[in-house]
Amino acid sequence: MTTAVHLSSQLAVNVLDARSLLAAFGVLGVGVVLFAETGLLIGFFLPGDSLLFTAGLLCTGTADRGLKLSLDPLLVAAAVGALAGAQCRYLLGRRAGGALLARSRSARLHEGVKRAEELLERYGYAKAIVLARFVPVVRTVLNPMAGALWVPVRTFTVCQVAGGLVGSLGLTLAGYALGSSVPNVDRYLLPMVALIVALSLLPLASEVHRSRRAAKAKEAGG
Repeated sequence: MTTAVHLSSQLAVNVLDARSLLAAFGVLGVGVVLFAETGLLIGFFLPGDSLLFTAGLLCTGTADRGLKLSLDPLLVAAAVGALAGAQCRYLLGRRAGGALLARSRSARLHEGVKRAEELLERYGYAKAIVLARFVPVVRTVLNPMAGALWVPVRTFTVCQVAGGLVGSLGLTLAGYALGSSVPNVDRYLLPMVALIVALSLLPLASEVHRSRRAAKAKEAGG
């Protein structure tokens, strides 16, 4: 009876809600979601950033009395899921090219493709791969695009590992740090998640601003 109830709760999980995912699957769910978000085109809608932050928060045991995660396994699952997903999708991109992207009818996915192309063209392979880790949807589509464009394996691997570790571990530890220092922090979970997502976009915004200033300076000098 208990097993049936547990199975029922897992089947009823809301994949768009970080707390629901964590309650149903725990640390394992974090690794699976991050792998899907970076390694499967169908995973572009998953709440990767909010999931990491919320999971880190729940490691403190202060946000939800019914759910507490362990920090060390969480960090391992987050890193492995994010890095393995990106690398697998890159390798598939080298084999299949852009065929899978072309078959999708999702407007949001194609918008992510456009932004990924702009990143690669404007900033070059290394910087674009790192920046894409902090932009939802773009981090899903840039990996197969990098493979389809035959970005060197070493360049892609080094950059995606660097960006992936900073993104996945940084958000997790940010949640853990706030949960450890702020009483009843779960009351402010939604605005904090929104803030974290906004902050994750700052590197890209900074690069866009710098690029525009450089272009204006070039026009003025020309």
